[in-house]
Amino acid sequence: MIICEILARNARMYGDEVALIEREPEKGVRREITWKEFDRLSNQVANLLIGKGIKKGDKVIHLMMNCLEWLPVYFGILRTGAWAVPLNFRFTADDIRYCCEIAEAKTIIFGEEFVDRIEKIRDDVETLKDYIFLGSEEKRPEWAQPFYRLIEKAKGDEPSVPLSLYDEAALYFTSGTTGRPKPILLTHRNLEAACIVENRHHNQTHKDNFLCIPPLYHTGAKMHWFGNFIVGAKAVILKGVRPEYILQAVSEEQVTIVWLLVPWAQDILVAIENGDLNLKDYKLDQWRLMHIGAQPVPPSLIKNWKSVFPHHDYDTNYGLSESTGPGCVHLGIENIHKVGAIGLPGFDWECRIVDDQLNDVPKGEVGELMVKGPGVMKEYYKNPEATGKTIINGWLLTGDMARFDEDGFIWLVDRKKDIIITGGENIFPVEIEEFLMANEKIQDAAAIGLPDERLGEIVAVIIKTKPGKEMTEQEVIDYCQALPRYKSPRKIFFGDVPRNPTGKIEKPKLRKKYAGIEETFKI
Repeated sequence: MIICEILARNARMYGDEVALIEREPEKGVRREITWKEFDRLSNQVANLLIGKGIKKGDKVIHLMMNCLEWLPVYFGILRTGAWAVPLNFRFTADDIRYCCEIAEAKTIIFGEEFVDRIEKIRDDVETLKDYIFLGSEEKRPEWAQPFYRLIEKAKGDEPSVPLSLYDEAALYFTSGTTGRPKPILLTHRNLEAACIVENRHHNQTHKDNFLCIPPLYHTGAKMHWFGNFIVGAKAVILKGVRPEYILQAVSEEQVTIVWLLVPWAQDILVAIENGDLNLKDYKLDQWRLMHIGAQPVPPSLIKNWKSVFPHHDYDTNYGLSESTGPGCVHLGIENIHKVGAIGLPGFDWECRIVDDQLNDVPKGEVGELMVKGPGVMKEYYKNPEATGKTIINGWLLTGDMARFDEDGFIWLVDRKKDIIITGGENIFPVEIEEFLMANEKIQDAAAIGLPDERLGEIVAVIIKTKPGKEMTEQEVIDYCQALPRYKSPRKIFFGDVPRNPTGKIEKPKLRKKYAGIEETFKI
């Protein structure tokens, strides 16, 4: 079923029930809409865009921070038959221009946070005709049209635009860690599959309530919400990641499922450990599932989490934008004994681990992970060469190095491009990062390769200590004696570990800062 039809069904079945709640603790704001209001607002957005000439196959840029209107706008674009093009809120003006030009977008709907960036590119993007501003009237630039006033005049009936599962639906510019954003084209079937897979993995019912914290422009956050969406269950959009905000939302909204990134889970545990949070102040008995995705998960983190929240089910999810987000591999809540692995092939997915000639490698050996299933993207838009190198006979090469264990579970080793080669030996940074994060003083860690004339590369680590904890370089050296000598860091830095909005370590930034290495992606 096309996800626009799922929304219409939810409005018919659960019309007066709450669909979405927005919480902005710093401003003391709480808003909500019902399924009927969600459906109507999406129709109004669709009819507004159609009235401005948007038709099937056109592209509409969606550039907004998380808010109550984010999802209704997204569905409204889809209902026109146009492609929704959600952009990373961290994109610079040049990134936004680049994405608009690749997409040949006709319209942009944007929030007030982006006025200055869009102002810089307005004269450069010839295809953009309509600028629709979703924000307070006092902050609206004179060249932009007011979203709320336009919506008041738009019809709330569903437009009669024929859609099929194999129609193109959305263009996602990956916000990964490798330079220029890559345009990933998804179909309506991809989006439907994400709903089914997520619900199958986490068993959401109509009574569940999902806490959404990561940015909705990314496939990860939205596709995890899809598991609730397909059964008409409510969700909370939380603006803010402080530990107390998360626990307040879980407690006051009676949230049952929370998807966290590693840093946020670490922050919650640190706040509890330091006495900044008292669990007795919150109603948390209904919280049944905590799951993590988007990055490798240190087993030590989950061990600590289960000691604090012993009744929680836990799952980890693996995916990428090219696979329509999470779910092509998942651990499974019944497999807590395998924490550290990313898991087994997801529902309706297949996995292989191959060498450079695409031959399957034996169990235990490291190769590149390939996946095949209904979420595999249609293509890298306007880049048949890159598509041909990435999708081979329906199989998607992920760029991630992994291995099968004796039970068939997949263990992620590292990104292919992040492997450090020192003296001819391959070193996977994740192994070093997980080892360091098991230290009680370390909150976050990253390992990168620095150029070396003799060895080719040497291992360097960047360490962020926990609040109130101090650590010396010698302590790190002593701690790393347990590592094989060739894996031990030769350079040690103390500082922040930059992560993108989905929690992945931004290795290019670290390589630029500590080695002066610039990296780019060419479309």
